Amino acid sequence: MLSGMSENTEKSSSEQPIRSSVNEGSERVRPDGEALALPSFVAGSGGLDRLVDTARDYARAAASENTLKAYAKDWAHFARWCRMKGTEPVPPSPEMIGLYLADLASVSGPSPSQSASRPLSVSTIDRRLSGLAWNYAQRGFALDRKNRHIATVLAGIKRKHARPPVQKEAILAEDILAMVATLPYDLRGLRDRAILLLGYAGGLRRSEIVSLDVHKDDTPDSRGWIKIFEKGALLTLNAKTGWRAVEIGRGSKDQTCPVHALEQWLHFAKIDFGPVFVRTSRDGTRALEVRLNDKHVARLIKRTVLDAGIRSELPEKDRLALFSGHSLRAGLASSAEVDERYVQKQLGHASAEMTRRYQRRRDRFRVNLTKAAGL
Repeated sequence: MLSGMSENTEKSSSEQPIRSSVNEGSERVRPDGEALALPSFVAGSGGLDRLVDTARDYARAAASENTLKAYAKDWAHFARWCRMKGTEPVPPSPEMIGLYLADLASVSGPSPSQSASRPLSVSTIDRRLSGLAWNYAQRGFALDRKNRHIATVLAGIKRKHARPPVQKEAILAEDILAMVATLPYDLRGLRDRAILLLGYAGGLRRSEIVSLDVHKDDTPDSRGWIKIFEKGALLTLNAKTGWRAVEIGRGSKDQTCPVHALEQWLHFAKIDFGPVFVRTSRDGTRALEVRLNDKHVARLIKRTVLDAGIRSELPEKDRLALFSGHSLRAGLASSAEVDERYVQKQLGHASAEMTRRYQRRRDRFRVNLTKAAGL
């Protein structure tokens, strides 16, 4: 069945600080903010030194932890590629970066982390370029993405290799009910039931689920907190698109109510401070103090999809590939029979068009411009 997804593999996977190099060890890639220092012509003092530390903290908060990790990996990959080609990654060379992008998109030969038969997708190549631009900025260089050596190669890659985006399958109402029905009623099951129901009803990203604290400012790594009322729960989130409030009303029955599931977990796990969703002991009888990693949400979704027999007509490998953390958000967008603007607000989207990308089943022709034009 699903290897590596059992609860025994539940581990804190907090990553080590972002470290990489310009040329495999010659210069450390510093997290955003570490490069901040007083100008050489200014004498240091206690007050100024404290301000430097404060400025570094703010600079590190400018991008999410996952984004910083991805950018560090992008730079490490590019540095290895440059070494293999006999060149240096700094200062930036638009000509070499154009060749690098072409190599990523082609099957001309293996690169440091891909085989010759598996060119990268256009979206991944675009993300790699963003990672290089960020890393160069940290070193005091400006990378001009509009330079013809970069822009024309990237435009050609997009024209030749671009494909429609691959969307994950939506978890619909009947699916989420079947998934939570597979969970036991021990402490671990209570926690995972609350994760699935809260993530579905709130249209939450997996990182938003695990970053919740019980109260505001309980922990430094929190990205939101909860407040439970008689009619539901209010989540205040500092997420990918900024601050937003997510209202989750109580369900029609306790067995499938996300707020009741959350209350049950908090009560029996004896959690009244700090992270809402934490690891449990191996025997499943105690809640630990270690916050869950967002990968747990992805593993939980895939495991319960298999256990519930969802899309059982497909091979297991295909079923696992269909579902991810995004399936919860797509499920809410596809299932909620309310005005689209309410779904848009719940998901935290800036535009209705983005919300529609998450809708897997909807009336695509409710606005018929052909008839409106008189045909």
